[in-house]
Amino acid sequence: METRKVFVAGHSGLVGSATLRALSGDPRLQVLTRTHAELDLEDRGATRAFLLDERPDHIVMCAAKVGGILANSNEPVDFLHRNLGIQLSVFDAAYEAGVDRMIFLGSSCIYPRDCPQPIKEEYLLTGPLEATNRPYALAKIAGVESCWAFNRQYGRRFLAVMPTNMYGPGDNFHAQNSHVLPALIRRFHEAKVRGDPSVTVWGSGTPRREFMFSSDIGDAIAFLLALPDPQFTHLTRPEQAPLINIGVGEDVTIREVAERIRATVGYRGELAFDASKPDGTPRKLLDVSRMSELGWKASTDLDTGLRAAYAAYLQHHAS
Repeated sequence: METRKVFVAGHSGLVGSATLRALSGDPRLQVLTRTHAELDLEDRGATRAFLLDERPDHIVMCAAKVGGILANSNEPVDFLHRNLGIQLSVFDAAYEAGVDRMIFLGSSCIYPRDCPQPIKEEYLLTGPLEATNRPYALAKIAGVESCWAFNRQYGRRFLAVMPTNMYGPGDNFHAQNSHVLPALIRRFHEAKVRGDPSVTVWGSGTPRREFMFSSDIGDAIAFLLALPDPQFTHLTRPEQAPLINIGVGEDVTIREVAERIRATVGYRGELAFDASKPDGTPRKLLDVSRMSELGWKASTDLDTGLRAAYAAYLQHHAS
């Protein structure tokens, strides 16, 4: 049985850790990881030396600077430049090291703010982006274009996957800089502990969002890496952007997810919304028909995922 090397870049994050769990049980794979202290992926020389030495067959590119609306608003330079730096470093070194397959993790924020729903892959670059996370989105769009450019110019097989909003073990639960779902888990828990009479959520509560549990994205990446050569080659053919959505195919309002988190945490106070704060994109629901046609679908329902995410928060973050 032939063993293939897979480098999971950014293995300690939400997506990376889920990918690591999904791949580690496959005896056909030798999984490589490096912490940020061991390898700074923005260091092009160090990244090149590592990949030329290890020569992995596959790379799963999960490494990125990520955050919620507040972090994106406060640190636009970091979200643009650091993500571009990581991507340029890894893409160039992967090509030079002869990497056979690479899966690049993007974000659903690459799509226009007001595009038709559900969002198909071909809607990329058909309208203006959401202003609150435009620098991050532009960096990720550059990653998609890099995949396509390497496939066209050098015959590579680099695939960009666009996951919907994710949550679960390994998430960032920072009170200000995290995404909406982990931030709400923390805020409801702390309000419960303090006995606060109410919790206020940013925005009107009306935007709709799709949420996918992290183990499902790990499973989807493992599924794509294991595709037979003809199918993977078809996904990365030069005449089409190598882009595929990964999601659950249904969405909920921010109000509904806040109410379900409140119930999961066991908080009994009031729920309020501050409509003076930004809502972000009105709706983001991905069209996942391409993954469905390949034979994959998400398996974790929202309530099951919320219970697991809250348990992870209690274990690793709650004081």
